[in-house]
Amino acid sequence: MDYKRLIIRGISYSQTQSGAYALLLEDEETNVKLPVVIGNFEAQSISLGLEKDIHPPRPLTHDLFSKFVLSTNYTLSSVIIYQIVDGVFFSNINFKNNANGEDLILDARTSDAVAMAVRFEAPIYTTPQVLSEAGILLDLNDGDVNEKNFDDVSSTDDLSSLSLIEIQDLLQEAVKDEDFDTALELQQEIKKRNKKID
Repeated sequence: MDYKRLIIRGISYSQTQSGAYALLLEDEETNVKLPVVIGNFEAQSISLGLEKDIHPPRPLTHDLFSKFVLSTNYTLSSVIIYQIVDGVFFSNINFKNNANGEDLILDARTSDAVAMAVRFEAPIYTTPQVLSEAGILLDLNDGDVNEKNFDDVSSTDDLSSLSLIEIQDLLQEAVKDEDFDTALELQQEIKKRNKKID
């Protein structure tokens, strides 16, 4: 089948469902967006998987499963979002056995599949049919999906009034407390300030 490769365009708080987030995937070729509603935990897990330099003090579920996959000599080769039924996306996670080359396909929720894919830096694909059924064409500029795309979180304080050292201290505290939403926001502020220094 002719699969279409998707890239993660952003995660934002869902305007329609309380406590939910919208994961925005985009077809590399056509820029058609595929919005997937996901939960708070999955949104945090995907964000942390993308941010390689933030490490929670204890492993999250997706981190634990990733270590298990590696310890059994498998590699996650791809994720395929193959169907949508009544607004629910169906996905497979494709694994490859490094010892004998055999494939293993597991059914998964799309949010979990994407959270795993980012940890293995594996490609995410969908079918043209899913794109035509659920895809939307948006003209997104940087103002519509924030600069980092993954820190659509509530503001902790007016960060501009804090020094860089104070923000770094807050970041360490947020990671220790497993407040990953705040940690991502603080890390974005640190990156923004470091760019200005360069």
